[in-house]
Amino acid sequence: MQVRKAVFPVAGLGTRFLPATKAQPKEMLPVVDKPLIQYAVEEAYAAGVREMIFVTGRHKRAIEDHFDMTYELEVALEQSNKLELLEVVHSVKPKDMECIYVRQAQALGLGHAVLCAQRLIGNEPFAVLLADDLMIGQPPVLAQMAEQFQEWRASILAVQEVPVEHTRRYGIVAGTLVNDRLMDVTKIVEKPAPEQAPSRWGVAGRYILTPGVMHEIATQPRGVGGEIQLTDGIAALLRREKVFAYRYDGQRYDCGSKEGFLEANVALALAHPQLGEGFRNYLRGLEL
Repeated sequence: MQVRKAVFPVAGLGTRFLPATKAQPKEMLPVVDKPLIQYAVEEAYAAGVREMIFVTGRHKRAIEDHFDMTYELEVALEQSNKLELLEVVHSVKPKDMECIYVRQAQALGLGHAVLCAQRLIGNEPFAVLLADDLMIGQPPVLAQMAEQFQEWRASILAVQEVPVEHTRRYGIVAGTLVNDRLMDVTKIVEKPAPEQAPSRWGVAGRYILTPGVMHEIATQPRGVGGEIQLTDGIAALLRREKVFAYRYDGQRYDCGSKEGFLEANVALALAHPQLGEGFRNYLRGLEL
């Protein structure tokens, strides 16, 4: 069973990046030469996903425009014989990729954002990708997870080991280790205090979920912060289905924070085939 659909919750206000996000979505902030949302979409595409579902809010039209055809730009590039740049523009949305947009009228939490896509998901497994979390892996992180899903046919949560003092920032899982990278989850807690955390395995911004989670999200009471939490829906799903946590191979940059965003820009600039060497030399010349 292949994961063909992915949900991108992009309705947030991005207040931590004001004033940069006053008139543009935080998901359109560029890391080197691509917006955050494009990294997430490319990761989903590399995992075999072809239907991209964006759960948007007001002032998010820039995301729709980014993945739309730009006729005037394409004609101008073609007439100027700038074929390499034309190929870059075309690569943003491959021909076999479909983009669908649905509105989240109220910011009622991540679980509610996922629920907004219920009719589009139907009775299929689906991925959820949080663009704030820029994930770099080889193979891409969601592709690693899709391989695990093919084997276990159950929900897969991406996790990383987090410092004990940071458990308040994550959903934390506990369970039985299947191997050094996979855990059969028996418990998941949203943002516990360090003394209450059942482990140090924190859920990162990648999920592959079975459609049964939609019923759990829809029937649960509001959780932390008065919001409809995805973590609570997964916790309820555990009573009926297997859920696994997968410790992915790769690097996560928390681009919801300014520090993580800057770290991602530096790391990806250093790895860039055209920019890397010159940028590395520049950094060496700084008197830090």
